[in-house]
Amino acid sequence: MIFYISLTSKSSTKIAVCSYNFREMIDKENPRQSFGIHPYKIFVYLIIAGITVLFLSLSIAYAYTRVQSSFPAIKLPWVFLLNTVVLLASSVMLIRGKKHYQKDDGSELKQALQYTIVLTLIFLVGQGYGWYELFQRNISLPQNNGMAYLYLISGVHFAHVLVGLPFLWEFYRKAKRDIVEPVSALLYFSDPVKKMKLDLLNVYWHFLDGLWIYLVIFFAANYLLNSDIVF
Repeated sequence: MIFYISLTSKSSTKIAVCSYNFREMIDKENPRQSFGIHPYKIFVYLIIAGITVLFLSLSIAYAYTRVQSSFPAIKLPWVFLLNTVVLLASSVMLIRGKKHYQKDDGSELKQALQYTIVLTLIFLVGQGYGWYELFQRNISLPQNNGMAYLYLISGVHFAHVLVGLPFLWEFYRKAKRDIVEPVSALLYFSDPVKKMKLDLLNVYWHFLDGLWIYLVIFFAANYLLNSDIVF
């Protein structure tokens, strides 16, 4: 395979054309990609299916135990609601990053990834503060099983965000390393594996975002519909 790049005064236009042709050559040399599912996709979708089953099971267990034991509902810490906004913002930044990737805009892509990482770290810190607020209420776990469920469910979600963070950082690190000049940027944006990884990062992050919103609504609804409230 031979392709030519001319770096003249109109280099950006020629590089864009070359990038398009280079992607076409890659697609032609990898026809199996159009008919099969990449192992990365299977792995991520299986993880998402497993997490979904896990959280649905925990939600059902919480509802069943609450009916059987009649323990009071718990008021969510205010920082949990704030964290919802933070996590939504991180998803928006990741969507922006994907759009900039599609436009071959390296600087904006790296900036969007940076914002996503920072917002994710803020979410994790906020989660820790939320647990601290719960601890300050001096409600022991044997006294209220609902508190144990809240720690468990929010902790499992925290763990899955934490697991995804290294993959996000690694994608950003490689983008920062590889997008330094026109030729390396061309090779970076023409790599279908990198595009697929960014797509999967988006899928996983949006899933965690939706899952968190579900958990907040679930516990808030239990709180609002219960007359015996723990403050």
